[in-house]
Amino acid sequence: MLEQQMTAFALLGAEWVLWVLVALSVLCIAVAIERIVYARMNATPSGPFRKVLQKYVDGGPPADLAEGLKDMSGVEARVLHSGVEAGRRGGVKSAEEALTGTLAIERVKLDRRLIILGTVGSNAPFIGLFGTVLGIIQAFDSLALDSDEGASAVMAGISEALVATAVGLLVAIPAVVLYNWFQRRNKELLARVTSLSHMMLSRMQDDPASAARVNGEG
Repeated sequence: MLEQQMTAFALLGAEWVLWVLVALSVLCIAVAIERIVYARMNATPSGPFRKVLQKYVDGGPPADLAEGLKDMSGVEARVLHSGVEAGRRGGVKSAEEALTGTLAIERVKLDRRLIILGTVGSNAPFIGLFGTVLGIIQAFDSLALDSDEGASAVMAGISEALVATAVGLLVAIPAVVLYNWFQRRNKELLARVTSLSHMMLSRMQDDPASAARVNGEG
């Protein structure tokens, strides 16, 4: 019974596998578009951001930095705002903990759904190969049923079956490229935020009020 069911499944051919690959391709495109839109909506305005940060690094008060970052969007602004607010309340140590926690949250948000691109990129060729195997099985089954035109039937069936492998590669390559691009972009962004966080912490350590809170004097 099981053997008959498996044989019937194999004889369905590669067409349904092609539809699966098309669906995965559409899913990857949707994920890529959503990630690009998210990145644009969460981009920190470089001009105002640099202005308020430079003012603080040059000796400005933390309150001005907090007020300047408060209404800004973007990963950089959110991370540094959490740090400066925590630093105003509890000093450098508190700011460091806040920066670490907020940065971890932002990393999760940036990497959201990228696993779909990575999974499709890794497995689409195997799905296409699976479709090719099913197509070849179907072709040889047709040969067994109709041996008079067997050679042409097998060649035509194998030719159609190989399309599944080609489509699998066609789906996998863009998915891998997109996955690597997003990962590299996120890595660069997080490295930049980490660098800015250390710069802000260094400035806080030079602030007498922050130092007093760390030492328990305020």
